[in-house]
Amino acid sequence: MVWQTVLRFMKKHLTNLLVFSALAFNAHAQIVGGNNAFEFLGLPASARLTGLGGHQITVQDDDVAFALSNPATLNPQMHGQLSFNHNFMVSDIGGGYFGYGHHLKKSDITLHAGVQYLNYGQFDATDVTGTVIGDFKAKEQAFTIGAGRKLYERVSVGANLRYISSQFETYNADGLALDLGALFHDTVRQVSVALVLKNIGSQMQTYTGSDREPLPYEAQLGISKRLKHLPFRMTAIYRYLNRWNIRYDDPNSQEDTFLFGEDSANSDHPVRDNLLRHFVFNGEFLLGKKENFRMRIGYNHLMHKETEVRNLRSMSGFAFGFGFKVKWFRVDFGRSVQHLGAGNTHFSISTNFKK
Repeated sequence: MVWQTVLRFMKKHLTNLLVFSALAFNAHAQIVGGNNAFEFLGLPASARLTGLGGHQITVQDDDVAFALSNPATLNPQMHGQLSFNHNFMVSDIGGGYFGYGHHLKKSDITLHAGVQYLNYGQFDATDVTGTVIGDFKAKEQAFTIGAGRKLYERVSVGANLRYISSQFETYNADGLALDLGALFHDTVRQVSVALVLKNIGSQMQTYTGSDREPLPYEAQLGISKRLKHLPFRMTAIYRYLNRWNIRYDDPNSQEDTFLFGEDSANSDHPVRDNLLRHFVFNGEFLLGKKENFRMRIGYNHLMHKETEVRNLRSMSGFAFGFGFKVKWFRVDFGRSVQHLGAGNTHFSISTNFKK
């Protein structure tokens, strides 16, 4: 089978693949946010991910939406899992994800397929004088297939292949992207470590037929620990391993804040601030014998700094959510605070199709 051949190759050459991919696409990664095509790929796929600050790559359970963030999380528990997710953003902008998982017993491979979409709404089309002559829509979507399996008792690997398309009025573009992931899970110490290379690829068709725009390539490293005497899992994820400086060069910035505190207004700490922008911190309470009720919180310092309003404290960058299971359905809610004026509200519902 094709999947068996691919996974045998990954098992033999995983380290080389990870290193080569990081080096090969490092040059494309040295670009500030907003200059890449298909930026919607970085949006969280589910309400659970939104409540965790938008990123989680170290958890391996029955949530098939996690496979979009790290294909190495694919496992037999995802067999038959269906996940429907929709994110209500500002105005009439909305996005979502639909995914399904399937486990192949003979080859011990878990597959998943999903569709990620973002609809920007309807716009007025005008002529050069501003007269409305019609309307048009703008939308983007990505179709993903992936596979993952255990290589050893504590090590899992996976890969996603993604076709991306984008339509803005009469301007169209598409591309191909690849994700590579690896996950180490110590069941005794309840510690997980993951490495993911996301969106390795290129545009095929460009919007204007000119030079190709880079994809939002990103390398992430995450570690999580589940506490021994408390049903709580805490996680730290380091983003942009491929790029150190991710600060916006603001000539008016003379102070640095972390969470709600402020440093001296006359001092600047660019190194510390830049380091913190790489991190996403989150935690999740797993309550009940079967973990049927979950509460979560997350903090993204990069989002906090990029959406804060000068001289005003805010909850921007914070996220929270909860989820519960009723019979065969799991319902999740997530809320991400984008800035003082608004935020994103994410709803998810999942079930096991086989049951």
